[in-house]
Amino acid sequence: MFADELKTLRRLGFRHVLLQVLNFMSVLASGFMMWKGLGLLTNTESPIVVVLSGSMEPAFYRGDLLFLTNPASQRYKVGDITVYKIPGADIPIVHRVLETHDVVSNEKGLVAASPLAQRQLLLTKGDNNHIDDLELYQGLEWLERRHIVGKVRGFLPYVGYVTIAMNDFPQLKYALLGGLGLLALIQRE
Repeated sequence: MFADELKTLRRLGFRHVLLQVLNFMSVLASGFMMWKGLGLLTNTESPIVVVLSGSMEPAFYRGDLLFLTNPASQRYKVGDITVYKIPGADIPIVHRVLETHDVVSNEKGLVAASPLAQRQLLLTKGDNNHIDDLELYQGLEWLERRHIVGKVRGFLPYVGYVTIAMNDFPQLKYALLGGLGLLALIQRE
C-alpha cells in the first residue's frame, strides 16, 4: 500500500524531503503567528469561533463563523452577544447578556458601585433558550470579565460548517489532509 510512496520518497532524496518538511513547518508556524497576532490585536484568546448549537437562533445559526474582540476599556451592556468559557469546560458558549451589575468587593461582600467599578458581573441567556444560563455556570452565580472570551463584532453565515463536519466525521479530516498531501506530491512531479 505504501510501497509507491516509499519509492517516491527514496527517488526524491533526503534533501528534497527535508525541504518539504521545512516548508510544511513554515506554513504551520506562519498560521500560528497570524492567529496569535490576531489574538493580540483583538485582546482575546480566540478571535474567531464557530457556533456549535442552535441556542442563539435566529441571530446566529449552527455553523456561523463569529469574529470577536474583547476591548479592555469597554464595559459589557445588556444585549451584547458574548462568548464565554467556564473553567473546566472545553467548549465556549455564545449567548446574549441579560443582566449586568457593577460591583466593588469589601469585607461584607459585593456592593453596588459606579460603572467605573473594577468588577462587572454578567448573566447571559441564549436567544432560543427559555431560561438564563445560571445552570451552565457550574456553581458560579455570575460571569466575570475573566470568563468572557470576547464580544461578537461580525459573522459569516455557515462558513464554520467545515469545522463541524471535520469534528463530527474524523475520517473526512484525514481524507482532506491525505488529498492535500497527494495534490502536493503530484504538483512536484
